[in-house]
Order: sequence, then C-alpha cells, then structure tokens
Amino acid sequence: MQAFATELEQDTPRMKEWFEHMHRHPELSMRETATADYIEEQLRSIGVDDVATGVGKHGIVATLTAGGGDKAIGLRADFDALPIEERENLPYKSTVSGVAHVCGHDGHSAMLLGAARYLARTRNFNGTVRLIFQPGEETMEGAPAMIDDGLFERFPVDAVFGMHNIPGLDEGKLYFRAGETMASVDNWEVEVVGRGGHGGMPELAIDPIVAASSIVMAIQSIVSRNVAPAHRAVVTIGAFLAGNAGNVVADKAILRLSIRTTTPDDREMILGNIRRIVAHQSESFGCTSDIREGVPGAVLVNDESETKKAVKIARQAFGDDRVIYPGPAFLASEDFAFMLQERKGTYCFLGGGPGKMVHHPEYRFNQAILPMGAAYWVALVENYLR
Repeated sequence: MQAFATELEQDTPRMKEWFEHMHRHPELSMRETATADYIEEQLRSIGVDDVATGVGKHGIVATLTAGGGDKAIGLRADFDALPIEERENLPYKSTVSGVAHVCGHDGHSAMLLGAARYLARTRNFNGTVRLIFQPGEETMEGAPAMIDDGLFERFPVDAVFGMHNIPGLDEGKLYFRAGETMASVDNWEVEVVGRGGHGGMPELAIDPIVAASSIVMAIQSIVSRNVAPAHRAVVTIGAFLAGNAGNVVADKAILRLSIRTTTPDDREMILGNIRRIVAHQSESFGCTSDIREGVPGAVLVNDESETKKAVKIARQAFGDDRVIYPGPAFLASEDFAFMLQERKGTYCFLGGGPGKMVHHPEYRFNQAILPMGAAYWVALVENYLR
C-alpha cells in the first residue's frame, strides 16, 4: 500500500463529513441546485485552480494542474439521489421525504472531493486533472447534458474514468472489466386509458387496470421467448399506478418500465415488441394507450488498453489481492457510457461488502470504503500523469 493511501485514511473524517451532509440533503436528478453549490464551496475551500459550474445545468468541472505536462485525465463522480423513502434510521438520515441517496452517489462525490483535497495539496503529478461532478445519472440525462454543453471541448482530457460502489462485492476491492460491462437502458412510461365508473357497475366502464395487467403479463414473455439464452436482457415494470378506491373503476393506469439490453438488435426487437403488445392489448380491451419514451441509455464499453493500464496501476498501489480482473458485468446501466463514447477510459466497481443492493430502501453506503475510493483516484492521477 503506497504512502498516499495512509494519508487518505487520515482524511476519512473529512470525507465522512462531506458524505453525511449530502446524505441528509438529497436532491433528485437535474434538480441538484443545493448539492452543486455545496460541492463548489468545498472545491474552492480545498484550493483547486479553477471551478466551472453550470456545465450541463448543475454539473461542475474543477481543474488542477502541475508541472508542464500536456496530458490530461478526467475523474467523474455523480451526485443525484433517488425518489425512494429511506428506511434505515441513520444519524444522518435523509431530511427530505421520499428522496434518498440509496445508490451511494453522495459517497462517490465525497471520495472525489477527498482525492481533490490531497491532489491540490501535494501536486505530485505532471499535467492536468479534471474533476467532473455530474448531475442526473439516475435519469440518464446528466452525462449527455454535460457533453452537449461542451464538456470535452472546454475541458480536454486524454482519458476519463468512473467508479461505482457495489454491495455484495468484497469490501474495499476494485473490480475491472474490459469491453461491454453495463447494459443500455430505456425508461418508458405507458399510459392505458379506459373509462371510469362505479365498481358495482363495471358494464358501464372500461377497466384500464385489467388491460394494463394483461400488458404486464404479456411483456414478461418477450425476453424469455425472444432473446437468445446467450444474450443478456431484462424488462422490469417497477411501477403500476391506477385508482384510489376499491369501489371505483379507474379511468387510466400507468406503467413505468426499465428495459435493459446489451446488443442493438435485442434492444430494437424488445422495444418493438413492447410497442406492439401495448397497442394491441389495449385495443383488445377497448382502451387507448400512449407510450412516453425517456432518454435512452447506452451500453457501457470499457476501453481494453485503458482498463489494463488502470488494473496495473491499482495492483502496484494496493497489491494483487485488492484488485480483481476480469470482474463482473451487470445489467444495471450508467450514463457514464456516453462519456466513454467520447473519450477512452474505464469504469470500475468498488466493493462495498455485505448489505442491501443499491436502490433498496435499506441500502447503506459503507463509509469504510471512502479512503480506498479516494486512493484509487490519486493512484490513477499520479501514475497516469507521471
């Protein structure tokens, strides 16, 4: 373990302070005004060279330079929360009803702030570091917004790197994988419209709940009967919203879908089948329907050479037993995929140890991994920018 890792261990209380503040005050995707202001305040107090705000609405890019090197590296952390009620009774529990950091983005930003503080103080590198704090990851909006706002033209980098904590993987270990690592995602909302009425006189109504239930069941056959077993895909219907009383036939029902795929052909086939099922099933029950398609995600593809370079750096810094390569792939999605379409780089996973998976209301970010995440960023910078 290199010396900077020990020094970052000593900085853990500061990282915990940042983490717990952001955890208490979560904000939903693309609404993170106060969080962005807080991160900016911390960056300025740390002493980075430049802080650009409002990149892609709430995004922040802080810059550090040292020496005369012409290489630049980008490190990215996200900071949006989820529309989930937190169940854990933590001393730093979310103060916002129905909104919580149950994915660990507050921890990601705290780790990058920890690395920024160390790098600003030591300047043991030769070149430029871009610290990218990104909004709106959960809705797939943040990375495209920052890119469209000139992220890589205004703040050039030779490579860009990301990281996510994953419960269930060994605590404090880094997991790397080259190539396709995370799935694309399409978040859709389906509205089925019928005719409301009295629960005791269903013949005078057209029940959208029955139609929507049929749609739910039919959609379950798409992956099992149409996707090759060797491929990976999943369709999740995470919300079914309709009605308020047992004796009333609702006038509409809403389904919210998450469609995850790993190949373009499977994606087009699945989306086409969903459109067909929604239209025909709704019509067969006498209902009408509408599909609202969200911002599509992309398959996250790690550059092989940059992944191997990151693995080598991590092994030299932390030892072979702390670095797993090749690591796992997931059907979860990440809009960091869009950054990797623009610049080469890699996205790794940091093991969080035992616990509930991210997006669970009882998920708890393991603060013990804060110094390891910050140390990985520092190792990457000091070796990439020798």
